[in-house]
Amino acid sequence: MGAAARVLPSLLLGLLLMSSLGALGANPGLVARITDQGLQYVAKEGLVALQRELHRIELPDFTGEFKIKHVGRGHYEFHSLNIHSCELLNSALTPLPGQGLSLSISDSSIRVQGKWKVRKSFVRLHGSFDVNVKGITISVNLVLGSEPSGRPTVTASSCSTHIRDVEVDMSGDLGWLLNLFHNQIESKFQKILESKICEMIQKSVTSDLQPYLQTLPVTTEIDSLADIDYSLMEAPRAAAQMLDVMLKAEIFNHDHRSPVPFLAPVMSLPEEHTRMVYFAISDYVFNTASLVYHEAGYLNFSITDDMVPPTSNIRLTTQSFRAFIPRITKRYPNMKLELQGRVVSAPILNFSPGNLSLAPQMEIEGFVLLPNSAKELIFQLGVTTNLSAALTFNTSKITGILKPEKVQVELKESKVGLFNVELLEALLNYYTLNTLYAEINAKLALGFPLPLLKRIQLYDPVLQIHKDFLFLGANVKYLRG
Repeated sequence: MGAAARVLPSLLLGLLLMSSLGALGANPGLVARITDQGLQYVAKEGLVALQRELHRIELPDFTGEFKIKHVGRGHYEFHSLNIHSCELLNSALTPLPGQGLSLSISDSSIRVQGKWKVRKSFVRLHGSFDVNVKGITISVNLVLGSEPSGRPTVTASSCSTHIRDVEVDMSGDLGWLLNLFHNQIESKFQKILESKICEMIQKSVTSDLQPYLQTLPVTTEIDSLADIDYSLMEAPRAAAQMLDVMLKAEIFNHDHRSPVPFLAPVMSLPEEHTRMVYFAISDYVFNTASLVYHEAGYLNFSITDDMVPPTSNIRLTTQSFRAFIPRITKRYPNMKLELQGRVVSAPILNFSPGNLSLAPQMEIEGFVLLPNSAKELIFQLGVTTNLSAALTFNTSKITGILKPEKVQVELKESKVGLFNVELLEALLNYYTLNTLYAEINAKLALGFPLPLLKRIQLYDPVLQIHKDFLFLGANVKYLRG
C-alpha cells in the first residue's frame, strides 16, 4: 500500500510565460501567469543584467581630420575607449498583445573614458578624455514563440536607442584645440554608442536570454515509471497587464505512452494581482498520474504472514483468523493466508472550493496457501472510503497530508461460512490509521519539488482550491550568482 503515496507526482511549474485560454482544441493541465508586478520585477532584474553587459561593450577606435583657421589641417584619433560607469535608472516591461513583450529603459547615463592623439605635420600630441552620455532611452521588442519540441523561444524583433546629450571633456596639451570641434566628435560618439547598445542587446537575447528560457524543462522524470510532459501547447501570448502560457502537464508511462481517455477541464483563473506569479494546476495532472500508476499495478498489494511484524497479535494464519471466520480452521487447519488487494479503477481526485477529495474503491481477496503451494480463494471483500487531502505550498515545493476517514468493508463472497465483517472492518481501520496513513503522509511530507527556471525562488506563497484546479500564487526572487 505504501506505493499509493506515489499518486501525487512532482509538479513542474514553469515561471516565465502563459497564454489565454479557449483558443486551443485541448485545455492545458497547467496554466501560469505573470502579473504586472512580476513583469516589473523581471524588468528590474533585466536592468541589472543589462548594466553589467554594458561594461563589456568594446568601443572601436575612430579617427578624423580637422581644419582650424590659423592652425591648419590635422589628424586626430580616439582610442582605448572603455565604459567607466553606467547608470540605468528606469525600466518597464509591458505586454505587446499578439507578439510578446516590450522593454523600455529611460533616464540613463554612461561615462566613457579613453585617450586621444593629434598629428599635425611632424607634431604629435596626446591626452585623455571623458565622455558623459546622458538621457539614454532604449526600446526593445521581444517576440515570444515555441519550438516544435514545446520549448519557449525569444527573439528581439526591433531595437532602438536614443541619446539626448553627449558631452566630451578633453585634457592634455591640445585638449583646448580638440574642444573647438567637439560637436563633430560628440556626434560620432553618439552614433557609435547607439549602434553598439542595440548590437549588445541583440547578442544578449540570443546568447543569454534564449538559453536561459531553455532551462524550462519539457519532459521531467518523476520516478522509474513515469515522466511528466510540460511542453508549451502554443506560443506564449501577451494580454493586458499580464503574460500567459499554457502547458500540457500530462503524466505518462515513459516506456509506453498511451492516450489519456479524458480531457483537462477548462480553468477560469481568478482576477488576482497581489502576487507576481500564479499557477493553476488542473486535477487533470493528478488524475493522469493516478491512471498511469493504476495501470502499472502500483496501487495493488499483497500481504503474507512473513510481512506482518512479529509483535502483532494478528497473524495471517487460519488459526488467527478464527475470530473473523469461525469455521475456517475446520476446513483449513494450521495453514497460512495471503491477502491480495487491488484498486478497482484509477482513483479520481476531485477539486471543489476549499476541498480535495477522492473515493477509492478496492477489492481484497483472501487465499489459503495449500500444502502443494497452490492458492485457494476463500473470501472476497469490497472496501470503500472517502478521503480528504490538504496541500501546502512553500518556496520550492508542494507538500500534502491525507486526513484519516473510516474504511467501510462489504463481504462479497465467503466460501467458509459466517464472516465477522464488523471485526475485520475495525482491524482495517486500525491498520490504515496507524500504519497506512502514517506511511503515506511521511512520503507526502517530503514534498514535491517545483523545478523552476534557474536561480528562481518563490516566497509569500498562497494556495486556493477551486473547482477542478489548484490556484497557487507567489512572489519571485532571482538569486544572483
